[in-house]
Amino acid sequence: MSTVENASPADDSAPTEAVGIAAQDWAAASASPQYRAAVVDLLGALAYGELAAFERLAEDAKLAPTLDDKAELAAMASAEFHHFERLRDRLAAIEVEPTAAMEPFAKGVDDFHRQTAPSDWLEGLVKAYVGDSIASDFYREVASHLDNDTRALVLGVLDDTGHGNFAVEKVRAAIEADPRCGGRLALWARRLMGEALSQAQRVVAERDALSTMLVGGVDGMAAGFDLAAVGEMFTRITKAHTKRMAALGLAA
Repeated sequence: MSTVENASPADDSAPTEAVGIAAQDWAAASASPQYRAAVVDLLGALAYGELAAFERLAEDAKLAPTLDDKAELAAMASAEFHHFERLRDRLAAIEVEPTAAMEPFAKGVDDFHRQTAPSDWLEGLVKAYVGDSIASDFYREVASHLDNDTRALVLGVLDDTGHGNFAVEKVRAAIEADPRCGGRLALWARRLMGEALSQAQRVVAERDALSTMLVGGVDGMAAGFDLAAVGEMFTRITKAHTKRMAALGLAA
């Protein structure tokens, strides 16, 4: 996901105590075929998401108004590719062909990026800061129910590398210079919110192993994480989105 600043979806109400498979390591947890399938899906979705983010940021760099801005986006793209490499290598290490793991998610991710292609530099920054962060929040929530080893990997590739401040500064400066662009960018961010949440919901709905994991149906791996908790998870993601909008100086 994006390497921009990610306000954690976990507020005081987020689950924190490791139970079931969440308290195990990969060697023990992967004994469950259904859990293993869920992790392969998760890593495949993340890996393709990182690869697509790398391509998109490299393309968005063409919209940068200055060389410094272009270099900043290039650094963000590079970080995304390194995250992709970590996920690809983990898939290979657990004897899964990375391309096969990513393939089921390629169309959905590509459709999302096609439907949310920024028309200018500022829209690209808002997408990197807000849009990608919504997906990151979703995967952080899922990570709390993974085994120790997989959780560490997922959280590692979702880590902020400090580029969030860059996006916030640029967008706020643009709004200060021309307040009229604030309304346009707020509408754009709300559209990103809807598209990103829809994509996250589709990922879960279309992959049986992942959906079973999220409702606690695989050997108690997510004990207590029922359908109501899934709704609470999306509520936390929405709250985190509102905070990011405020950081940008935009109305949610």
